[in-house]
Amino acid sequence: MAAGRYRTVWRIPYAPTLLMAGMVSRLGIAMTPLALLLLVEEATGRYAAGGLAAGCYALAGAVVNPLTARVADRIGPAPVLRLCALAHALVLTALALLTDAALPLLLVVSAIAGATYPPLTGAIRGAWTTMTGGAVGPRVRQAALAAETSLFELIYVIGPLLVAALTVLRLGYGPALLVAAAVTLLGGLAVARVPVLRFPRRTARRPMRRTPGFGSLLLCTGLLGAGFGAVTVGVPAFAAAHGGGAGLGGVLLGVWALGSTGGGVYFGTRRPATEPSRRYAVLLAAIGIGFLALVAAPGPWWLAVVLIVGGVAMAPALTVENNLVSRIAPGEMLNEAYTWVITMAVTASAVGSAAAGTVVDRSGAARWAFALAGGLALAAAAVAGRSGGALGRADEVVAARSRAAQDVARLLPAMREQPPGRGVADPLDGSTAYLERLP
Repeated sequence: MAAGRYRTVWRIPYAPTLLMAGMVSRLGIAMTPLALLLLVEEATGRYAAGGLAAGCYALAGAVVNPLTARVADRIGPAPVLRLCALAHALVLTALALLTDAALPLLLVVSAIAGATYPPLTGAIRGAWTTMTGGAVGPRVRQAALAAETSLFELIYVIGPLLVAALTVLRLGYGPALLVAAAVTLLGGLAVARVPVLRFPRRTARRPMRRTPGFGSLLLCTGLLGAGFGAVTVGVPAFAAAHGGGAGLGGVLLGVWALGSTGGGVYFGTRRPATEPSRRYAVLLAAIGIGFLALVAAPGPWWLAVVLIVGGVAMAPALTVENNLVSRIAPGEMLNEAYTWVITMAVTASAVGSAAAGTVVDRSGAARWAFALAGGLALAAAAVAGRSGGALGRADEVVAARSRAAQDVARLLPAMREQPPGRGVADPLDGSTAYLERLP
């Protein structure tokens, strides 16, 4: 039954392209910031300069990517993906060749690289939402989004390993940027071939911020992303404090991502929640408790166990998050909505990392980074699960409309069977009045 649901997803036209090319095309998300940081550090001899370059890359992307996604909604994602993938690959190639350039030039080119990154995640998740609508059913949509989220988690395992492998081969960090450029270009062109991405969506001009419940969802995304960023600092710091060094920290982060991937694959086989906002709150709370449990880990092996167990809730939470986006965002603005979510997560992760770094430096203990992460995740759970909150209200409105549409669909056959000139009140016991009350 479980495997059958994923087979159904795989058989959807162009689903293999979205899954495999979608993962390959986004390897640069995990490769480029790390390779850029190390390349600039090697060129200047300062980690601060490398961090500044990576920050320029992330900040420019956070500002420009939602605007790019808005254009993709208006004219169709495919041409935007092609143009941005080509531009991004060219800029990364230039960065790989500018190792001896002055720092100001490196910072400018880094910002251009971030600004030209194609809106791949928004386009891919928007395509899944469209392809699993209608008669396909919510169970297949959950399985599709779970598969997408789980493969996205693997990006953060494979990307840093590729950078490390190129470093071990003594090829330098420039080739790592070239590999990131190649996978983004080739994968982006492959994704752009999916027919559903050729058509525009946007017909309305209402800003996404005015969509009921979307602001609360972004707040939850930001709090959770900041928690993730804090853990990514705390884990290497914990490894270093126990004599493991950066290598052990990378292994522990990889274990964490693998736990999340396993949880996502399992979650895709479960029955979709009737109230996704409440399940989202429960999963966020589970993540927060898992982060707090890291505080008590006595050593690296115990930390690995807690990371695996706690990581199981991550991909399911992100799957429900994506489902909530598809439910509350207007259909003509899906690319922009998904891009806002991923942009908020990435930006908040950087803020969380910076805050955790300050906490660890001042306290000398990684456990305070874990405590910070746990508090942030639990705060996100409180926002998502707040009784009468904006996210819950928006989800309830969508659910009510869905139930009304299903009721009407059940009534239509009986209505068609009535002789001309007769209403549906007699055989359907007053359903005419019911139909008049539908929103």
